[in-house]
Amino acid sequence: MKDKTAGSAQHPGPECRPPSPESRTPLPAPCFSVEDVAFRYPPFELAPTSFEARAGELTAIIGPNGSGKSTLLEISSGHLRPVSGRVRLDGEDLHRLPARRRAQRVGVARQEAPLLFSFEVREFVRQGRHPHLGPRLFESAEDDKWVEWAISNTNLEGLVGRRITEISGGEFQRAVLARTLAQRPRLILLDEPTANLDIGYQIEMLRLLRRFAVSENFAVVIVTHELNLAAELADWLLLLEAGRCICQGTAERVFQSDVLSRAFHTRVSVDRNPSSGRPRVSWSVSE
Repeated sequence: MKDKTAGSAQHPGPECRPPSPESRTPLPAPCFSVEDVAFRYPPFELAPTSFEARAGELTAIIGPNGSGKSTLLEISSGHLRPVSGRVRLDGEDLHRLPARRRAQRVGVARQEAPLLFSFEVREFVRQGRHPHLGPRLFESAEDDKWVEWAISNTNLEGLVGRRITEISGGEFQRAVLARTLAQRPRLILLDEPTANLDIGYQIEMLRLLRRFAVSENFAVVIVTHELNLAAELADWLLLLEAGRCICQGTAERVFQSDVLSRAFHTRVSVDRNPSSGRPRVSWSVSE
C-alpha cells in the first residue's frame, strides 16, 4: 500500500509508506487504514495518501498550514468522501456505513466545537452518548455510567455544574475530550486538541490521549502543530506538505532537519531532548 507520491523528484527523501515489519514493532494488525485517498477542490489537491493506525497507539499528522492535514482528518472520519481510495475501520469501509453506525465507532473533536447553547458541563459530555440512543428518548444506566467515567477520567468532577461557556480554554478542551470518550468509539480523531492552550494544558491533553489509547484500546489520530510534543508522545507520524505526504514513520525517522526544513520552509535543527532522548526541534529567529 505504497503512497503513489512518495520519492518523487519534487520531494526527495524518506518514502511515505505505511509501516513495514522492519520499521515498526510487531503488533496486532492495524484496526484503521487509509488507502490511497485523494481529494481536490481547486486550487487545493490532496495527492493519494496512505497510512495505518493501531489500537493502543497515538498517530500524529503534522505539517505547515494549508498542507492538507484537516482535509485528511475529515476523510479519515468518513464525513468527507475522497475522489479515490478508501478508509477502513476493522475491515469496514467507513464511507459505506450508515451515519449512526459510523458515529458510534468514530469520535471526532474538531478544532472549534460550535456552542449553540450554554450547557452545563455534564450535559455537554452527555452529548457523546447520542449515537447510542436510537429510538430511546432518554439515556440508560449504561449511558450514565460512561458519562461519569469520562468526567472522572478527565478530571472534570469539580466543573460538572458549571456552564460550558464559563470554563477556561484548557477545561473546555478536556470537556470536548470527555464528550468524545463518553461516546466509546473505536477510533478517536482530533483536530488541534492543544490549540490556544498553555504548555501545561498541552502536555496534560496529549498525556490523556496517550493513556486512553493504551488503557481503552482506542486508535487515536491527531492533527497538531506542536512538533516537540508530537515527537515525545506519538507512536507514528505523518508529515504533509502542499497536499502530499513526504514522510511517515517514528519520530526518529520523520524528525530530520533537512526534511522538516523543506516542509516548513524554515531552517530548523534537530537534536535530542536530554530528559527523554526523543528528537527535539529548534530554530532561530535570526536571518
